[in-house]
Amino acid sequence: MLRILNKIRQTGLITEDLPRDAVLEQVGEQLRAGIARQFQGSLAIRQVDAGSCNACELEIHALNNGYYDIERYGVHFVASPRHADVLLVTGPVSVHMETALLRTYEATPAPRLVIAAGDCAACGGEFGCSYASRGAVSNVIPVDAVIPGCPPTPLALMQGLLQVLEQA
Repeated sequence: MLRILNKIRQTGLITEDLPRDAVLEQVGEQLRAGIARQFQGSLAIRQVDAGSCNACELEIHALNNGYYDIERYGVHFVASPRHADVLLVTGPVSVHMETALLRTYEATPAPRLVIAAGDCAACGGEFGCSYASRGAVSNVIPVDAVIPGCPPTPLALMQGLLQVLEQA
């Protein structure tokens, strides 16, 4: 054990500082200002997968990594719709998820914002409407904004959040 600790002490820090993107910092600061103005400094998001291929979820999860670190701007993902200000819905709404999405929407306290993230959530995408899919999120619940892309990048997601805050 002492040998391992001694090796750690001798090696020291070998990580590098993360490079910062000027556009990312600018959008983040605008996002922080919008959240402070409308939500007293903290925006709670409940992300709902309504039947997607999970590409959008990977990009949404990237918002919490060390590079994007969206929490430093006041955006938090919550586990319960009862604590959420925003529903971020991905994927076309499958028949099996329709009731769950409606219940989640009803459990979210008003005033709430609903954002359809990705092309599938916006128009049904590759899946469209069929016996197994209701298509776009707007076919099931009212949508306030759409973030296009297949999948939208983390920066596009942040810009979409900023756009929604400016419209609200």
